[in-house]
Amino acid sequence: MRGLTPPLVALFCAAGTVAAQPTNVTGGSVTVQSAGRDFPRQIRGLASEPAARWIAWATPAADGRNHLCCFDSVGSSDDVMCCGRCRLERGGRASADLVEDRSVRPVRLEAPSEVQIFFRVEAGGIRKIRAFSADCAVDAGALLIVWISGVPAEASVAWLESLAATQRQAAGDEGDSSVAHSAVAAIAHHAGAPADRALERLMARDKPPSLRRKAAFWLGNARGHAGYEALNRVVPSDPDEDFRKHATFALSQSREPEAVGSLIAMAKSDASPRVRGQALFWLAQKAGRKAAVTIEEVIRDDPDTEVKTKAVFALTQMPDGEGVPQLIHLARTNRNPEVRKKAVFWLGQSKDPRALAFFEEILTK
Repeated sequence: MRGLTPPLVALFCAAGTVAAQPTNVTGGSVTVQSAGRDFPRQIRGLASEPAARWIAWATPAADGRNHLCCFDSVGSSDDVMCCGRCRLERGGRASADLVEDRSVRPVRLEAPSEVQIFFRVEAGGIRKIRAFSADCAVDAGALLIVWISGVPAEASVAWLESLAATQRQAAGDEGDSSVAHSAVAAIAHHAGAPADRALERLMARDKPPSLRRKAAFWLGNARGHAGYEALNRVVPSDPDEDFRKHATFALSQSREPEAVGSLIAMAKSDASPRVRGQALFWLAQKAGRKAAVTIEEVIRDDPDTEVKTKAVFALTQMPDGEGVPQLIHLARTNRNPEVRKKAVFWLGQSKDPRALAFFEEILTK
C-alpha cells in the first residue's frame, strides 16, 4: 500500500474487514480471519478457548432449491415467507422471531447460492451446528462470531465428515448425538461431488447404524441424481434388514424418476417381508396411481400374508382416494380372507362416499 498514509491504511483495512463479514448476521460481535492451510488445526485452536463463541463460514449451496432457516427447516426457494430472524442463543435449537408484516420480508429473486455453517464452541468442545441460507437473518445474541473467509468447500466437507464420525463414536453406536446428525445434514447442503462422496462413506457398512440411516436420508433428500445412484448402489444388496427398511424412506425422498423403479424392485423382490411392506408404503406415498399396478401384483403374488395386508394398507396412502376402487374390488373378490378383512377395515376408516355406497350395498342385500 505504498503512498497511503497510516490513517488511510487503517481505513482501507477496516473496509476490507467489513466487506468480508456476513451481511445477514446481527447481535454479538464479528471478527474475521482467513482460512489457514491447516483448516482442522485452525478450528481446533479457535475451539480451545474457554469462552463460548460461534465459528462460521460460507460455502456454495447444493442446488439452490432449498432455503434453510430456523429450526433446521428446509423450504422451497419459491417460499418467500419462510422466516424472520433466527436466534442462535435461545432454547435448544435455533428459534425464530417471525415477521408478520410482509412488506419487511425480503423477496428472493434468485435462490440462495451459499450455505453458512455455524459451530457453537465452548471449553474446547463443539456443542451445536447450524446451517443457514445466506439470506436467512441470524441473530447470535451477545456472543462473539469468528467468521472464517475463503474456506474451500472440500475442507468444509472433510471437517464435517470427521466430526460426524468422531462424535458418533463418542456417543456410542446408538447413542444420541445431535452434533453428529447436524454435521451430516450440513454436508448435504454443500455443492459438489465431495459432499456426495462423504455422505456415501458415512453410509458404509462399517459405520454405526444411526449414522448410516442419517446419511442415506440426506442422499435421497438433497443430493439429486448422485444421491440416488449412491443409494441404488448400496441399498438393494446391503445385508442389514433394518437399514434397507429405513432406506426405502430415503429413496422415497428422492426427486429422481428412477427412485420409483428402485422402490418397486424392493417391494417385489427384497428378501425381507418387513422391507417389502415398507417399500410398498412409501411407494404408495410417492407414486400414487403409478404404484397401483405394483401393489396389485404384490397382493396377488407375494407368498407372505403379512406383506399382502401391508399392500392393502398401502392403497389407503394413495393420494385423493385413488386406492378406494381397488380396496372395494379386494373386499368383494380376493380369495385370501385376511386380505378381504383388511380391505373392509380400511374402507370403513376411509370415510369415502364410494366406501359408504359399498357398505350400503352389501348390508341391504
